[in-house]
Amino acid sequence: MKNYLLFRLYGPLASWGDIAVGTHRPSYDHPSKSAVMGLLAAAVGIRRNEENKHRELAGAYNFAVLVNSPGVFLRDYHTAQIPSASSIKKQRHILSRKEELGVEKEDLTAVISSRDYYSDSLYTIAIWSKEEYSEAFPYPLELLENKLNEPEFVLYMGRKSCPLALPVEAKVVICNGLKEAFDKVEFKCEPLLGLKKTKQARLYWEGEENGLIPIHTVTRRDFTLSRKRWQFADRKEHYMMIELGE
Repeated sequence: MKNYLLFRLYGPLASWGDIAVGTHRPSYDHPSKSAVMGLLAAAVGIRRNEENKHRELAGAYNFAVLVNSPGVFLRDYHTAQIPSASSIKKQRHILSRKEELGVEKEDLTAVISSRDYYSDSLYTIAIWSKEEYSEAFPYPLELLENKLNEPEFVLYMGRKSCPLALPVEAKVVICNGLKEAFDKVEFKCEPLLGLKKTKQARLYWEGEENGLIPIHTVTRRDFTLSRKRWQFADRKEHYMMIELGE
């Protein structure tokens, strides 16, 4: 038997960062580990500059996500005012945004960037302790359960502009495996989300789990190394389709 911490993520908009190049900010269609670990860190009150605590949190627990509803893809765009390249060369020191834009109006231009989101998406997240973790676990699952339900900082779905629409309803269940945990868990908000229930769902997880045979395994660069410098390492993520309620 094993303890699993499960909770729900549902909101009008979600964005799960992918590798960004240039002015485009793409999104995976399901939560990354770095996003979920960041959400846990916010719940327990870990600040961005507490590097060791972030690495410890990411290294101590395995992570899985069940995609109950992928939502609808949405692309938005942002415009930002910037000085021209020639005017920047004339400025010796730029200490603030106000100083950066303190040039003649004709020297100001704009850059357009795009942002990807998923609208009306629903996920069930599972967290469990790594058996091979040699040090003491930084936070018991019961503590994470309490903190997710009463977080220290605001929780959101990838971006600060993506608030949660329902409580996460975190709870610890004791099961023989990950599949049984997803079948066993019950959420109070289930009647509100009944139209989103499906017989089959995509499951992504890491580590070895009894009874789960992946269709394929991919490498994702979403293991947090540094929140301050925005650096991430690779990890292996398994994928398969599962039948719910069986």
